[in-house]
Amino acid sequence: MVSRSELFRECQAALEAAGNPDARFDMMCIFQDCLGDRNPLFSPLEAVPTDAEALIRAMTERRISGEPLQYILGEWEFYGYPFKVGAGVLIPRPDTETLVDNVIQLCRGNGLTAPKIADLCAGSGCIAVTLKKELPLAEVSAVELSQEALPYLRQNVRLNEADVGIVAGDVLAESTAAALSGLDIVVSNPPYLTAQEMNDLQAEVRREPEMALDGGGDGLGFYRRLTPLWKRSLKSGGFICYEFGMGQHDKVGNILAENGFVNIKFTRDLGGIIRTVTAQKSEENNG
Repeated sequence: MVSRSELFRECQAALEAAGNPDARFDMMCIFQDCLGDRNPLFSPLEAVPTDAEALIRAMTERRISGEPLQYILGEWEFYGYPFKVGAGVLIPRPDTETLVDNVIQLCRGNGLTAPKIADLCAGSGCIAVTLKKELPLAEVSAVELSQEALPYLRQNVRLNEADVGIVAGDVLAESTAAALSGLDIVVSNPPYLTAQEMNDLQAEVRREPEMALDGGGDGLGFYRRLTPLWKRSLKSGGFICYEFGMGQHDKVGNILAENGFVNIKFTRDLGGIIRTVTAQKSEENNG
């Protein structure tokens, strides 16, 4: 049998040869998963069991082929909570934690102890589940259309023991919005990549569902349609919170302003990019 250090070096070299810039990180995640050890290289001379070696080699080959690490592992962390992921669902990203922070701060800053929240384009459920865990008295609904993503959403609600209502529906349909009225907060990380960005996607990102990425020609199609539709579901004084792509903040802000939203505030993500916006439905904006 091969030792941990020997197998690690061999697989890391194979990933590096395939052009993976994060080979060491990826292999550490794979070793931790397969060996059930958070520090697998603390025992470098320990022999790797035959079945674990076979699994590590197979997962390394999948990574070399360009399959996302998160899909290979089958689970990824978001805001400290575990989420099952795989083909057909968007991978939770750290940037989106900024959006969750926005909602939590809105609730705490406005005395919303039991807010009614709808997460649109919920995907894996990382936003909805996290909000329910962080705001236990909140009434949270997660809306998702994809038949591929819905099983992950349901699984993650169960995994995290979160009392989240799941709505299998189209966020762009009037009937869906009408069924979720009296909301304090609408939150969404909708598809926002432009046509050019879709054409230029890295091969690895192409493994993720197109419907969760493609925002139309300029990437703003969902914002233009969601904003006037879902403002009707918001209470007077309620909030809408969006994530968007780099450089889209001015246009997203304009869409919100054109629809009568006020107190439009932007937030930067951990990389310093303006990534999210919060806006309030004015008292007069009841249409």
